[in-house]
Amino acid sequence: MSPSARKWLRIFFAGPGAVIIAMVIMAGSTLWLPRGAAGIDNLVLPLVLVPLIWAGLFFHACLDSKLARVAIVAIGLLAIHGGLVAHKFMTKAPPAAEEHQ
Repeated sequence: MSPSARKWLRIFFAGPGAVIIAMVIMAGSTLWLPRGAAGIDNLVLPLVLVPLIWAGLFFHACLDSKLARVAIVAIGLLAIHGGLVAHKFMTKAPPAAEEHQ
């Protein structure tokens, strides 16, 4: 791969790639984080952690010497959390209990 192509690929993983993957991680982590006492901790915590997740992905893309490792980590996180979200949408919800009067 040419140095110019490697540079643009690294820019993609550090820029829009990091933002997209951070959003997918935020959506997917609501499914594996435990619910808190109020029942909303699994929703609030990913929202608060998105900037930290983005920063981790950004600095990993900028500072890691091996571009292949950056791609494996980024695409792996995207696949895992995207799969969690897709699985959630593809499973049928149990029927709601009917209220008897």
